[in-house]
Amino acid sequence: MASSPTPTEGISFREIHDTYYGFVWRYAANRGVPQMAIDDAVQEVFVVVHGRLASFEGRSSLKTWIAGIEQHVVRGYVRKAGNRPAGDYLADEDQLLAQGISPAEALERKAALEILDGLLDKMSDIQREVFILNEIEQLSSVEIAEVLGVNENTVRTRLLAARKVFNSGVARAQASQKWGDK
Repeated sequence: MASSPTPTEGISFREIHDTYYGFVWRYAANRGVPQMAIDDAVQEVFVVVHGRLASFEGRSSLKTWIAGIEQHVVRGYVRKAGNRPAGDYLADEDQLLAQGISPAEALERKAALEILDGLLDKMSDIQREVFILNEIEQLSSVEIAEVLGVNENTVRTRLLAARKVFNSGVARAQASQKWGDK
């Protein structure tokens, strides 16, 4: 009897790492992992992926499976007291200049990220998670339901609530900017 091929047969761990590194990094960054610890959290996700790769059954896409792993790893990582940020992260000026970003552009980006962070903070944890997976990581509601282990309708309800929070916050920020309020 010949064994059936595994869903990841013919794909090396290196290819999986290279393909999904950006996805895993953005997820960690958007879930509150301190800037200085993001690489450690991403590495931990890939250590788990490597260790469990042989058990991947292909019942979901590889991306969805990795998202489920990173959800658990990052959630545990953020809960550890030693992994909480002690203060604001200051971007290295040389790195910004090397990327062709002017100080004015860097300031605009920082302001936009502060608004986004504020809007995400106004969402409940479950709303924020669904919003990030859908709007930033472009996972479908079916994939998100699979990652979170909930019904697809639950995902849609949470996403609708998160979008309301986001849209009202954007409207407030635009009005504030228009009228010069802070």
